[in-house]
Amino acid sequence: MKTPALGPAERGEALARMADRELDVLVVGGGVVGAGTALDAATRGLETGLVEARDWASGTSSRSSKLIHGGLRYLEMLDFALVREALKERGLLLERIAPHLVKPVPFLYPLKHRAWERLYAGSGVALYDAMSISSGHGRGLPTHRHLSRRRALQVAPCLKKDALVGALQYYDAQMDDARYVATLVRTAAKYGAQVANRARVVGFLREGERVVGARVRDLEQGGEFEVRARQVVNATGVWTDETQALIGERGQFHVRASKGIHLVVPKDRIHSTTGLILRTEKSVLFVIPWGRHWILGTTDTDWDLDKAHPAASSADIDYLLEHVNEVLAVPLTRDDVEGVYAGLRPLLAGESDATSKLSREHTVAHPVPGLVVVAGGKYTTYRVMAKDAVDEAVHGLDRRVGPCVTEEIPLVGAVGYKALWNARERIGRQVGLHVARIEHLLNRYGSATQEVLDLIAADPSLGKPLAGAEDYLRAEIVYGVSHEGARHLDDVLTRRTRISIETFDRGTRCAREAAELMAPVLGWGEDQTGREVQHYEKRVEAERESQRQPDDLTADAARLGAPDIIPL
Repeated sequence: MKTPALGPAERGEALARMADRELDVLVVGGGVVGAGTALDAATRGLETGLVEARDWASGTSSRSSKLIHGGLRYLEMLDFALVREALKERGLLLERIAPHLVKPVPFLYPLKHRAWERLYAGSGVALYDAMSISSGHGRGLPTHRHLSRRRALQVAPCLKKDALVGALQYYDAQMDDARYVATLVRTAAKYGAQVANRARVVGFLREGERVVGARVRDLEQGGEFEVRARQVVNATGVWTDETQALIGERGQFHVRASKGIHLVVPKDRIHSTTGLILRTEKSVLFVIPWGRHWILGTTDTDWDLDKAHPAASSADIDYLLEHVNEVLAVPLTRDDVEGVYAGLRPLLAGESDATSKLSREHTVAHPVPGLVVVAGGKYTTYRVMAKDAVDEAVHGLDRRVGPCVTEEIPLVGAVGYKALWNARERIGRQVGLHVARIEHLLNRYGSATQEVLDLIAADPSLGKPLAGAEDYLRAEIVYGVSHEGARHLDDVLTRRTRISIETFDRGTRCAREAAELMAPVLGWGEDQTGREVQHYEKRVEAERESQRQPDDLTADAARLGAPDIIPL
């Protein structure tokens, strides 16, 4: 089955097809849950459409901790069902669904108290491993081990000697969250879904009390059109309440946004061969390996300001640095921070005021005929959320529909990945690239790496690194537009690559070169290319200014100083 490209022409064709026929299911929202829902529906043989107002994964789904995990802290809350479900999903993603994108990652948990803490924490991690193995999909990860202080300091020399009396080491998994969503969308398209980003739902179509589709505005080319569908799924995450308001009905539940920020620092600033998990007074803090970098996070605070561009304040940054420096022998400073990003968790509102105590469970509802709402949950369990949403939508279809099959559906790039990995040195010799470059490509595109190499074969200049962001090849910029649906410079530097958080200049040095690579594919003239660069530079400056502000209100005001290149 041919892997579809998601270039400009394909986007236009998808919009035309959605407007031309009645769909079985229209999914609103292009984050991980929406993309997963579109894949689930398409692989059940349903006529499926997916629309996203901005870019794929531009909200919560590109701003996470990049972890696929069961959630050790939920064991402490005695939420065994959630942990068991998440561990099963972790195993499926690692072993079958996306082995090219989801990778094991070790974590060290420093112990500060003798005897009782080792027994208490050790029992929890042992239960975590046991639940993983019992799921039938957990044998691909090493089990935990107990370490003495001396051994722990050999594994993580960055730690202060008096910060621990020993440690536990266990394994979870990680991925590039935005890349994962882009791959999900391409996989949904492969199985027949019509998909379009920069297409905003501005209203729902009604016949009596029934929702029968949506009115969609094309934010790129202009114009509005109707998409008729027998069932519409609202998978808009932290925008759930706003989307519900378009039908003039009060939702059956409320979604609250909790802000979490992360810092990115170079690999050489923290001397360790393992990630770290540290307990804070409010939650836990992770130090996560990320290529030639570390990701530090996260915070957990209520947020009721701009949802499109949550801002990290100076206080947020100080909080993370203060807590991680409690255990580091060589403390981090502001000068060590390459990148900062803030994201919003969609939490189902409960009676507790503390966002860290709100539910990470998900809910599916059918508030009016023809409309399904799915909200809450966590990234790791997106596939289960998608299944439940489509199951609910199927109840509204007057025909027999097959069961969910996404447990058995590898994402684009998964099939053949391991064989190509074994042949990476030979591939490198054949195409004239260092094996490290081939490994980088395989871990981002899997077996679709050949499509990137084809671009280089057609234009050898694309095989050169991007100036100012040498971890990435020029071909990856072109591929992000021609095959992965990027429409603007921000899409490429922030989500198709992670240059915006992996360089001290936040991608401004390579912005012009990247825009010029994108221009021929998107038909930009010099004026549009210049506007893209100028907009990106203003966005970076607004983010930097917001991170100098003392609190959320001032940080939000500073971030809003740079408007979107395409107004919503």
